[in-house]
Amino acid sequence: MTVLEADRQYILNCCTKYLARDNTDSRHNFGQYNNDDLRARVCESWRFPIVDSYSDGVNFEACYALNQVTFVYVQPQVATARNVAVVGTFANLYEPIPLTLIPETNYFSLTVVVPKGETHTYKFIVDGQALPDPLNPQRVVLDNGRTWSRFFTHLASDPISFERWELAILNRITDHILPFQTAEGRNFLARFYDSLDKQAKETQYAHAYRLDQPIGASNFIDKLVAKEENHHLIDYKICLEIIDRLLRERNPFIEPSQMSREMYSDLYNEMATGNVPGWNYNRYSSPQFFLQLLRRHVFTGAFSHPKYGGNIAAAGWAYLEEKYQENGHTLFDWRRIMEKPLGDSADYRG
Repeated sequence: MTVLEADRQYILNCCTKYLARDNTDSRHNFGQYNNDDLRARVCESWRFPIVDSYSDGVNFEACYALNQVTFVYVQPQVATARNVAVVGTFANLYEPIPLTLIPETNYFSLTVVVPKGETHTYKFIVDGQALPDPLNPQRVVLDNGRTWSRFFTHLASDPISFERWELAILNRITDHILPFQTAEGRNFLARFYDSLDKQAKETQYAHAYRLDQPIGASNFIDKLVAKEENHHLIDYKICLEIIDRLLRERNPFIEPSQMSREMYSDLYNEMATGNVPGWNYNRYSSPQFFLQLLRRHVFTGAFSHPKYGGNIAAAGWAYLEEKYQENGHTLFDWRRIMEKPLGDSADYRG
């Protein structure tokens, strides 16, 4: 873990849009917070701490494995904190790292370099008192009953939103949605992955899954509903439980994760029409809406930046590059504008 020198302009650019408003009403509360919670009046509080790409400006390949994480503590207008520090599993847990007050603001900040593919818990120490991050919606209760804030870096693959049985069902459903399940798509992926050299596989596959595997899509969704799509986590929790019960009723002798492809194909087609025999419509009125939500998330992951856990090694972009050609040239030249080692640009940092 390395501490970076504070870049005042960078931190203000990241914070101003979301934290500089004077409103005190809970306009961003949709039932998940108490009205007096700071997060209820902060736009997109899931952006904190700020997990961003890191580059030393010299070695792009080495820096690809790292993120810079910026912690921000907002000092309430009614109080004046003197000392703010952070403790967490990303460093020595028993050694608080001090945050620095940005002059003429009420923001304390600290930026550290953390490896990709990791999940960590942390707390702020404000004038000797430990408390979870007042901004970050991600919180976990540990075995000792204490509440900590949580963050994860790019390419994190450990489940954080779903239980194993939920992921097992999600894997099977997403298998019918991924855009590479055609013969053409499978042929492309086989050629694409086999052509990558050893270094590319070590740097671009690290801590993540191949795009053609449904578990890759599930990993993307697992992280998505922990942050910006957290308001849809309840949709997944309810519907996956309904699907688990429904499949067990249809075949009580086999675990849902091991049921035939035809069983899931039938379920997928039924959900597409909105008419699913055995569905609990009292708990969730529209299986069709859930399927549309799931499709949106799967396709977003398939063609997003690889750092978010989908589109590993930019396979989705390479697929579009090959698919859309005109006069021998691609209409989707993504490598020209993408950072190394994924692309060829020395300007873009991902």
